[in-house]
Amino acid sequence: MSEDKKKKTVEYKELKGKSFQERLQMMTVKRWVKFALVLFLIIFFFVWSGAWWLWLLVPLAFDIFVTKYVNWNRWKESKNPTLRSIADWVDAIVFALVAVYVINLYFFQNYKIPSPSLEKTLLVGDFLLVSKVSYGPREPMTPLSFPLVQHTLPKLNCKSYIEKPQWEYKRLMGFGDVKRNDIVVFNFPAGDTVATNMQQTDYYSLVYNFGREAVNKNKSVYGDIITRPVDRRENYVKRCVAIPGDTLQIIDGVVHIDGKAAEDIEGLQFNYMVESTALLFNEKMIEKLHIRKADVRLINHETYLGPMQQRISGEDFLRNMGYGDSLGNVNYVYKVPLTSDSYKKLSADPSVVSIKRDPLLYGKTYPLNKENGWNRYDYGPIWMPKAGATVALDMDNLPIYERIIRKYENNKLEVKDSVIYINDQPAKDYTFKMNYYWMMGDNRDNSSDSRFWGFVPEDHIVGKPIFIWLSLDEDKSFPRNIRWSRIFTKVHPD
Repeated sequence: MSEDKKKKTVEYKELKGKSFQERLQMMTVKRWVKFALVLFLIIFFFVWSGAWWLWLLVPLAFDIFVTKYVNWNRWKESKNPTLRSIADWVDAIVFALVAVYVINLYFFQNYKIPSPSLEKTLLVGDFLLVSKVSYGPREPMTPLSFPLVQHTLPKLNCKSYIEKPQWEYKRLMGFGDVKRNDIVVFNFPAGDTVATNMQQTDYYSLVYNFGREAVNKNKSVYGDIITRPVDRRENYVKRCVAIPGDTLQIIDGVVHIDGKAAEDIEGLQFNYMVESTALLFNEKMIEKLHIRKADVRLINHETYLGPMQQRISGEDFLRNMGYGDSLGNVNYVYKVPLTSDSYKKLSADPSVVSIKRDPLLYGKTYPLNKENGWNRYDYGPIWMPKAGATVALDMDNLPIYERIIRKYENNKLEVKDSVIYINDQPAKDYTFKMNYYWMMGDNRDNSSDSRFWGFVPEDHIVGKPIFIWLSLDEDKSFPRNIRWSRIFTKVHPD
């Protein structure tokens, strides 16, 4: 038995049979300091969270550090060294799990960038420290969950949480609110329902494209259809381009807020078709332009669907787009994302014939159930709902706010004979309960964002990335894959 444990055992035996006053007289300064520290933490969390049950910890801490009526170390005092060793490990593991759970829940969380939607601001392979106190941490909405696992336990492939109980959304005080151009980590709003075999595509897009019955009943293709609570949905990271009360419109790819073009974002990039007389994007060129290998596509060597859904070669596809000379010869044509700086560098290359903005528009934009002619380059105008604000409802704008009313704010919504009913009452307007945000990627043509799945409710906001603590380049092997220049760099420069 260690000297520390011997002291605790002797101390407990010495106090046995002593009165309350005698126990207080035998208190050491060290024990008073420990109790005062624990009491401070209890009071701090009570003031911060308002959780009354924290006061139940005060008598427990008082006995552990002061009166010692209960021998809290008795379970470790076995004469069997193996059992004592197991007790030590159990004690350390439980303490570590509790500490990690509290830190992860209220203060900081790790996040790895999985996709290029925020290139060049954040790169695939960046590991971020996400601050939850920046916007105020949420109280646990699904309290019975395994720490450091979002929704699925690895290897076991089962849920990492128990769905009940579900607690109401409450956000504790933080250092500020989400602002325009903040990079934000949030739970994916359209991730409330998931087809387990196609988790890379949101359920609502699958239903729109293939029909609800086909998706729900064809388990061999789509897998099980499951639901996830708000805080167990997939984590996404995007840039907030519009805040509650803003009116957003995208004109030729440029974001406008309340009728004014938004400020330029360093590193913003779009997809371009680059025509050249020679093979252009070798490793040297890719490094010069800071482009991922996976983002460079040589159209000539790909296969596409033609107007009649028949497969055609990449070169025929390019001819249909107007590339090629009178003899049908086609230059090399790449599709690649470029920043304004990369565009200028590439334009100076003598083998480059032309650089044109990618004309192809991919994917139906939000709302899926409304034909409005919007696309990723020209979108809106659309107003960002604000808590307490009221909007007049009609059949024209209902598709925009239907998901908010029905799913995010849990109302019964029906339309009968062109009359809107909310909770069985005719409704000509609606007052929002929460704030809503518009999130987009800096890699504008390679980002699944609010243009495709809509608003981000305030209860989905997780936190604000503070700095990059590790960055690994997927195109290189160790140790060349470590991006030393990015380690401990700020995500939001001052």
